Amino acid sequence: MKPVHDMGVAELAAALRSRALSSREATQALLDRIAAHDKALGAFLHVDAEGALARAAAADAARAAGTAGALAGVPIAHKDIYVTADMPTTAGSKMLAGYRSPFDATVVARLNAAGTVSLGKLNCDEFAMGSANENSAYFPAHNPWDVSRVPGGSSGGSAVAVAARLVPGTTGTDTGGSIRQPASFTGITGIKPTYGICSRYGMIAFASSLDQAGPMARSAEDCALLLSNMSGFDERDATSVNQPPQDFHAQMLAAREGATAMQPLKGLRIGLPKEFFPAGLSADVNAAVRAGLAELEKLGATLVDVSLPRTELAIPVYYIIAPAEASSNLSRFDGVKFGHRAAQFDDLLDMYKKTRAEGFGPEVKRRIMIGTYVLSHGYYDAYYLQAQKLRRMIADDFQQCFTQCDLIAGPVAPTVAWKAGTGADDPTQAYLADIFTLPGSLAGLPGMSVPVGTGDGGMPVGLQLIGNYFKEGQLLHAAHALQQATDWHQRAPAGY
Repeated sequence: MKPVHDMGVAELAAALRSRALSSREATQALLDRIAAHDKALGAFLHVDAEGALARAAAADAARAAGTAGALAGVPIAHKDIYVTADMPTTAGSKMLAGYRSPFDATVVARLNAAGTVSLGKLNCDEFAMGSANENSAYFPAHNPWDVSRVPGGSSGGSAVAVAARLVPGTTGTDTGGSIRQPASFTGITGIKPTYGICSRYGMIAFASSLDQAGPMARSAEDCALLLSNMSGFDERDATSVNQPPQDFHAQMLAAREGATAMQPLKGLRIGLPKEFFPAGLSADVNAAVRAGLAELEKLGATLVDVSLPRTELAIPVYYIIAPAEASSNLSRFDGVKFGHRAAQFDDLLDMYKKTRAEGFGPEVKRRIMIGTYVLSHGYYDAYYLQAQKLRRMIADDFQQCFTQCDLIAGPVAPTVAWKAGTGADDPTQAYLADIFTLPGSLAGLPGMSVPVGTGDGGMPVGLQLIGNYFKEGQLLHAAHALQQATDWHQRAPAGY
């Protein structure tokens, strides 16, 4: 049998089902691995060893009693943007240092019900605002492929934990690419489902019309298993889609009509927007993505040229809408009900000012100020309203594309992971790296990153696949077929 850290979610679940090992053994092995490696990586903000072993023992007892859930005993970890009753939740911010929620987020509760064993909370950019995990108020996370480089963000800790084989799967959130981009930078698989597929209840809000939960793991199969158990309608979330529970694993394995063993993707049309392959796309990323597309062709897919003409407008549109929603959502952190409160102040207004000045980091303050500005009297119509109109046009562009193709493919980011500290002088430079992930987020479409090769410095490159609304099964099927034919998703960083 493989070492525990070399198993993905599906393999580990199968080993636990066959009783080849116990959850307690698997959990202890991974806790030992976290203790050995995480100091250099910074993936975890909180490790709950005692609680994890208790949960593992409960999973083993449930299996012995015949009441085990679908993923009973599989160790995972949660991005620290999900509230948890038995562990602190900080959202990567000093504003929530030491905060403990009275309840679990729906995503956490559902994965708990499936029997997963949570080992702890994962590092992230403060309130999920960032593309490099350098905005965490505690410490940055480091890319295990090269610790001098960023792992991407905001779900950087979630990506690092999977890539370094600390856990087989994690939860992340994606507002403008925060699952797909770190997955690409660290050589793992991640999927952002259609907006509304996973409940946002208990997910600390950044931009409510964009935030969406999703899994990060080694393979499409692992992601399908996690997504099946964390998604579904939740009446406590007004944006939750009211549809029956989905078995994404079964959808992933379902054969296409007319497909063969050698060509499982026969008949699948994959659109390549010319705007996703601009002159500014680095040559190493372009080569890896093109190689991935060639593999999809071998598997029977047909490549079709399409256009998303408003791709470049996604950046200004996103950086108006997201900060506007953030300025509203983060107004609740005022020192009155929960979180940090300034130690000394003169009156209520002074307490608000000092609390927020002390509790929020520079990037969060920047986005709150931008958001407050674009929502202010005289500027709402000029900025926010115009951005919302363009958002609808960007979504319409995708629907036009989907009349010509079934999936859309392209790079996740214009480059491989950059060196830490690169954007210190110009924080807005990192915004430009989101150009390929933002359009899908603004449209609320499902998208994923699948490893397809390496670029400069041996750093991983991900292929982005985007589907139409509620076509997660089709996305996962294509990604799974690609991963059956290639081994990029199985490669680990040296030393891990």
